[in-house]
Amino acid sequence: MSAEVSNIRPEPDKILVELADYAASYTPDSREAIDTARHNLMDTLGCGLLALRYPDCAKHLGPVVPGATLVNGARVPGTDWQLDPVQAAFNIGAMIRWLDFNDTWLAAEWGHPSDNLGGILALADYLTRTKQKAFTVGDMLIAMIKAHEIQGILALENSFNRIGLDHVLLVRVATTAITTAMLGGTKEQIISALSNAWIDAPANHGPRGTPPAAGCVWR
Repeated sequence: MSAEVSNIRPEPDKILVELADYAASYTPDSREAIDTARHNLMDTLGCGLLALRYPDCAKHLGPVVPGATLVNGARVPGTDWQLDPVQAAFNIGAMIRWLDFNDTWLAAEWGHPSDNLGGILALADYLTRTKQKAFTVGDMLIAMIKAHEIQGILALENSFNRIGLDHVLLVRVATTAITTAMLGGTKEQIISALSNAWIDAPANHGPRGTPPAAGCVWR
């Protein structure tokens, strides 16, 4: 006979608790970090606006269903579209990454932390325009710093592409933590959202080299 399987939820992994604490409670106050985030914001939007000149990029943008726009929805920079925040995040993210010019972080796992702006900008604009919350540019810079830190620090010692997972997994984790906090999520809700971000069918990447040591490191 097999042992009885418990239906009691186990305590969350330590890394999920630390990420949730950071996303919910930490407020960066480094002038250098804020100035860097401001430059990053302008650079990232510039990459996206330039991408609009390329028809192969532009044809992927807009609503899923033609005409399915949203009054007071999130705006897509450089276009007339107002979309639900999920589709707007896809649009902004596609623009940002189309030319592959946006910032690069090289560590055990490479990546483009400014990819997180797709979710952050779309949600901030939507919540502000619908008057659920008011986000300033300064608030967005703080959110960007925290998303960059989450993605960047996880990438320092964890190479997911070596075991066949694409590095965009870390964008999903970072954006999930920060946008859940932006929505007013509790620590417990951020932990639950992060759990889903980790396990929800990550994109595959061709294996490279040897697998890293087991376990994910967050410092």
